Amino acid sequence: MLNVIGAGICGTDLHIADGEYETVAPVTMGHEVAGEVAELGEGVEGSWLGARVASETYFSTCGRCVHCLSRRVNLCPERRSIGTHVDGAFAPRLHVPVTNLHRLPDWLDGSTATLCEPLACVCHSLLEPEPAVHPGDDVLVTGPGPVGLLAAQVAQASGGHVHVHVRGTPRDERRLAAARELDLDTSTTDDPPVEADVVIECSGSEAGIAEGLAAARRGARYVQIGLAGKPVSLPFDLVCFHELTVTSGFASTPASWAKALELVGERGVALEPLLTEVVPLGEWERAFAATRAADGIKFVLDPQTT
Repeated sequence: MLNVIGAGICGTDLHIADGEYETVAPVTMGHEVAGEVAELGEGVEGSWLGARVASETYFSTCGRCVHCLSRRVNLCPERRSIGTHVDGAFAPRLHVPVTNLHRLPDWLDGSTATLCEPLACVCHSLLEPEPAVHPGDDVLVTGPGPVGLLAAQVAQASGGHVHVHVRGTPRDERRLAAARELDLDTSTTDDPPVEADVVIECSGSEAGIAEGLAAARRGARYVQIGLAGKPVSLPFDLVCFHELTVTSGFASTPASWAKALELVGERGVALEPLLTEVVPLGEWERAFAATRAADGIKFVLDPQTT
């Protein structure tokens, strides 16, 4: 059992609130979590008590299917996740399996540590089974939200000379300013089109996906991370005409969590600049509205205060 230190608001939570993402209602949302271990279940190693941790998002899997046996537990058809199938982290206490837990560096603030979960998702999308970004690539990231800014940093950390460009809409200026502080090039949809060897689509919007496909050079790699939450109409013939390699990623894996925590430990990504505000749980509606309006980057709920 965890005492929840912080619970990040994710775009998926907005889709859940809008009825665009499958859940088992009624359920408490929240899957981006950092906490302190307050109680141990039977047989759990005592050294976990009091540990500051981040948690993976699954609650249970079948353990028998081909996906579980290959450590791709995110694809288990019987997977049950916190925040969608069982109660999640928008509450003072959270029950999760000890196998979910990852100890946090002492220097990492608990609210900022909630970004470890989306970082693990980004690492899964961009690094598994093979890296999507290669030295020398021109990379375009569409959607400068927290996932987009994490994706841009993971792309930068892929080694060699990687030129990363983050693109958003005119209303994204605050987020694009954060990208520039991370030494990333930026533009808006009002600027001339950008071409890239790798397009990482993080907006989940129909316009962003369409622009991303159009921006991919012939023979390019296109990675879809953002969720649309509904059917979209796209110029999908470009996949054929330009011989694009299209990949994606759903949630995270144990291997992507290991890579995410390695990047955090080495300070290969900057999480702190993405944290906009820590909000008392009782003000969740304001934080949801600010997230929806892109009025900042990452809002984290503090379930210990109301």
